[in-house]
Amino acid sequence: MNKYLTLFVLVVVAAGVGLAFWQPQLVQPKAEKLYWFIPDGTRADPDLFTVFKWAEEGKLPNIKKMMDNGVYGYSMPVFPSHTPTNFAALFTGATPLVSGVADGPMHIEGFPLAKPSVAGFSSVAKKVPPVWTLFEELGKKVVLLSIPGSTPPELQEGITIRGRWGGWGADDNKVVFEPTERLADLNFAGRAFRLFFLGTPLTQFVDKGAAEGWVGVPDSFSPAKETVLSSRGLSVYAYIYDSTDDGAENYDHVLFALNKGEPSSFVDLREGQWSDWLPVQLKYQDSSYDSDIKIKVIKLWNSSEFRLTVLYNNLNRFITMPSSVSKELTEAVGPMVDFADDWPPQLIYEPEDKQTFLEEAEMSFEWHKNAVPFIFDKYKPDVFIQDIYTPNQMLESRWWMRYLDPASKDYDPEKAPSAWDDVLTMYQRLDAIIGEALKKGDRNTLFAFSSDHGNCLLNRVVKLNNLFASKGWLNFTVDPLTGEPTIDWKNTKVVYLKMAHIYVDPNGLDGDWYRASGPEYEALRQEVINLLSVVQDSNGKKPVSQAVPWEQAPQYFELPIDRVGDIVLEANPGYFWTEEMDNSLSIFADPLTSGYKQTLNPQANECLLTPFVIMGPGVRKGVELSEPIRIIDQLPTILNLMGIDIPSYVEGKVVEGVAR
Repeated sequence: MNKYLTLFVLVVVAAGVGLAFWQPQLVQPKAEKLYWFIPDGTRADPDLFTVFKWAEEGKLPNIKKMMDNGVYGYSMPVFPSHTPTNFAALFTGATPLVSGVADGPMHIEGFPLAKPSVAGFSSVAKKVPPVWTLFEELGKKVVLLSIPGSTPPELQEGITIRGRWGGWGADDNKVVFEPTERLADLNFAGRAFRLFFLGTPLTQFVDKGAAEGWVGVPDSFSPAKETVLSSRGLSVYAYIYDSTDDGAENYDHVLFALNKGEPSSFVDLREGQWSDWLPVQLKYQDSSYDSDIKIKVIKLWNSSEFRLTVLYNNLNRFITMPSSVSKELTEAVGPMVDFADDWPPQLIYEPEDKQTFLEEAEMSFEWHKNAVPFIFDKYKPDVFIQDIYTPNQMLESRWWMRYLDPASKDYDPEKAPSAWDDVLTMYQRLDAIIGEALKKGDRNTLFAFSSDHGNCLLNRVVKLNNLFASKGWLNFTVDPLTGEPTIDWKNTKVVYLKMAHIYVDPNGLDGDWYRASGPEYEALRQEVINLLSVVQDSNGKKPVSQAVPWEQAPQYFELPIDRVGDIVLEANPGYFWTEEMDNSLSIFADPLTSGYKQTLNPQANECLLTPFVIMGPGVRKGVELSEPIRIIDQLPTILNLMGIDIPSYVEGKVVEGVAR
C-alpha cells in the first residue's frame, strides 16, 4: 500500500472514530402531562394480594398494559401507615418530619386535648407545599378529584373536586337511620356512629310513632308507623306499613315522601330495594343548594323496626372549585357516590349490610370510571390526580379480610373463594378506571398507579383507655343511653388518642395542653411505658411492639416532635388501639371489622405494601423493580420524568431503573 492510500485509510478511520465519538446522545423525551391514580388502601404484595400475578393472568388487562410498557413494583408507606400522612408523603415527597402531617387528628401545645387542634386531612396541615401548586406555577392545568389534603383548595386556576374531610364546603356523607329503641342493642359502639368518632352523625337513631296526616297511602294491615329522616336541612318522611292480610304483624314496606300530602311523589320500597336519585334542596350554613338523594331499605323487621340509608349526592356547589363544576359533573356523569360506607364503618352491624356495601361500591366505581373521560374531554387537564376510597373501605370492613387471610382466627376455606371473588372484582373495577384514562392520554402523558398504604388483618382491638382507667390514671363517665364516654380531663393523667399517641401529665390533662416536664412527669411516663411493655392478650401475645418517648419520635418514626404525644406507639401485627372506653374496663375485644393499617411498622409488614406502576415518555418497558421503594420516592421519580426540578424539601430519591 503506497503512502497516499495509507494516509487516506487513516483519515477515513479517524473520521469514523471521530464521528462515533461526537455523535450526539439521544435525548430522552420528557412527559408533559400526568395522570396519577391513587386508590386509597390498595394492597399489593408478593404472597397474598398478588396483583401483578393477577395482571399476568389476564384478570387486570390495563394494569398488565402498564406493566408491559413501563416499570412496576411495590411501595412502602411512612409511619403511622394511614391515609393523611401518606397522601402528604406522596404529594410532598417528604416524611411527616418535614411535611408536618403526622396523623389525622393532631394535637399541638396551647389547645385542649378534648378535640384535635390540627386536622391531617386539611390542606393547611402541611408545612411544605404539595406538588399541585408546583404544577400550577409551571402553567399546567390541574384537576384534583377526591384527593385528601387538597381542601381548602390551594389551586388558584385549576379544579378541585371534593377533597374529602378537609373541613371545607358541604361534605355530604351518607346517613344510616334506625329507630331509637334499637340503640339499646347497639350502644356498645359508643362514638363509632360519628364521623371519626367526633364529628357529624353517620348513624342517627330516630323516634318512631303512629302514622298521622298521610294522604293517599296504601292500607296497612297492622297499625302504620312513621318516622322522619332529617339531615342537612331536609326532612324525609317514612310511612312503614304491612301490606299482607295474614292476621300477623308483618311490616314489609316503607313509603318515603318529602310531603305527606303529595302521593305523586311517593317512593315505595321493600327490604333490599333502592330508590332512584331524587332531586332535593339541602342547606349549608345559611344557604340552600340543589342536590340529590337515593334511599335504601337495608332491613325491615316484622315488628316495624328498620334500618334505612340515605345517600346524598357528594357533589354540590360548595364542595368544588370552581363551583360550576359540580353541576357539570352531575349532569354529565350523575350524582356522585364517592365511596362505599363511611369511617368508621357503619355497614358492619347486620348481615344485610354486606350487600348494601357491594351496591354502594359498584356505584362509586361506576361514577369514578365515567368521570374520567368527561374530565379529560371537558377540562383538558395537563395533570389529573384521582383517588377513590372504596378499596380501603372493603379491606377494612367486616366481610372480607377475616375470611380470606389464612392468618385470621376466622379464616374459613369454604368462605375464602367468595371473599376473593369480591376482592378481585374490586381490583377489576380499579383496572377499568385505569383503562378509561389510558384511552384518553396521549404520547406525552405519564401514567402512574399507586396507593397510600396497604391493609392488614385485624384480629383484636386494645382498649388502652380502659387499661389506664383500671390504673386510676383516667376517669370517665358513660352515657347510659348512647354508650358515649366523656373524659374527666381534670382527673385524668394518662390518655390514648388516635392514632399512635399517649399523653401524660401527673397534674391532669384539663385546659390547654402543654407538654409536662420534671421528675414526676418522667416517672409517670416511664411507668406507662413499663406497663405497655408487659400487657399481653389471653393467648400470650403482646400488642405493643414499641412505646417510644416523644424525644425519640424523629429517630424511630420520622415524626415531628411538635405534633406527637408524650409516648408514640407501634403495634404488633393483628392488634390495633381504640380510644373507646366502657364500664367493663376490659382491655381486649374482638372487632367487627377485620382490616387496618395504622401504627404498624411499614418496613416489617408486607401487608402494608402497595403497587407502584408507571409508564410513559422516558420510562423503561417491562421492568420489575427488585426491591420495594419508599412512598416518598414516587414524587421525585415523576418530576424527574417530567423534566421538572425537584424541590429542596423533598426527601425521597429518584428511583433507579425507571428512566430509560
